[in-house]
Amino acid sequence: MKILDWIKLSFNTKKWIIIGGIGLICLIIGITPISYELVLLINNPIIYIILLLLGGLLVILSFKKGFNSVLKLLQSSDGNLNVDSVNRVLYKKKVLEKGPKIVAIGGGTGLSVLLRGLKEYTSNITAIVTVADDGGGSGVLREDLGMLPPGDIRNCILALADTEPVMEKVLQHRFKEGKLKGQNFGNLFIAAMNEIYGNFERAIKEISNVLAVTGRVLPMTLEDVKLYAKLKNGEIIEGESKIPIKNKELGSEIDEVFINPKESYPLKEAIDAINEADGIVLGPGSLYTSVIPNLLVKDLSYHIWKSDAVKIYVSNVMTQPGETDNYDVLDHVKALLKHGKIDIVDYVIVNNEEIPESVLKKYHEDGAQSVIISDNQEKELNKMNIKVIKEDLIDIKKNYVRHDAHKVSKIITDLIIKKKIEKDNKNSREN
Repeated sequence: MKILDWIKLSFNTKKWIIIGGIGLICLIIGITPISYELVLLINNPIIYIILLLLGGLLVILSFKKGFNSVLKLLQSSDGNLNVDSVNRVLYKKKVLEKGPKIVAIGGGTGLSVLLRGLKEYTSNITAIVTVADDGGGSGVLREDLGMLPPGDIRNCILALADTEPVMEKVLQHRFKEGKLKGQNFGNLFIAAMNEIYGNFERAIKEISNVLAVTGRVLPMTLEDVKLYAKLKNGEIIEGESKIPIKNKELGSEIDEVFINPKESYPLKEAIDAINEADGIVLGPGSLYTSVIPNLLVKDLSYHIWKSDAVKIYVSNVMTQPGETDNYDVLDHVKALLKHGKIDIVDYVIVNNEEIPESVLKKYHEDGAQSVIISDNQEKELNKMNIKVIKEDLIDIKKNYVRHDAHKVSKIITDLIIKKKIEKDNKNSREN
């Protein structure tokens, strides 16, 4: 079904609901003492009959037409009832709304891939997304309009949206010619909403409502932050987009990253979500430019540590040139804890599946390699009270290696549910 047809049917369904409401009002007036006052006033008893007939007719008509409209919304392209659509709606209402409360923290492609998997297990998702991006179309809008960069936010909204493929294609469309060349339509849409509402947070909420987003997408802060990297050779690189590029040129490792202004505060909704969460997930995604920047926002790490939630880090499958060259799993975790300044990881999920040589060759040419874990690393992590979960987790599409979002999401939700059961059993024994 085309998106315009879907919108038309949606409005048609609402129209019949309104008509049914008018019919009910007519029926109520027709069978209550109000109708007798009307009869005496007009001195024509037929009004009583007209109201009852009109009300009954409108209710029956609205029920019939409205029900048909709902069925059309759920029909497949061949005109048959799409049972999968019906089951999906019922499943979301009855099961997903009772799913665990999960906070996913990060940015970039990694977080959006994970969110597509998580929404199949729960609708109680809060994504806290980095807004330190200053490159590409997002960087242009940030500089020209003085707004927060919308790119990572857009990807996460679309990952959680319950919308048709056509709409997603429109919002992901990147212009190839003219003055808008290189700009993304979805970014422009967010920019327009930001201008209409005069508030980035409100704009994201309204867009999420329009696209029927599962859960919430929140920026890590509303401050206009800039990301810096201090290298081990003492050099400092300014700007998220320049960090991997300049670092490769300088040939040094990243010692730490920091943001300016340092006094950047998280949203209250983000803190509330962390405090109420059953599970908190860090990554996957670019370690220094997508995941860690969130931990630099004031007190965010503290609230993660304080939360009773299961804290999980999803390790990257491949290293990132200019950021995590030669990093293994332990290096990733140590960098995370160094910037978080508190023990904020209970579990680390690691890929244990071999990547085909034909795919690895392309990555090796770019300077990337597999992120591996050895027995010694695992022992070291266990000493840090971090449990390691190793599974076959890769999904290869068009020679690009990604996490299998459904496998990772199942592991995450299973861990969270297991802890909830253990906690409930403990509480029942104590009581």
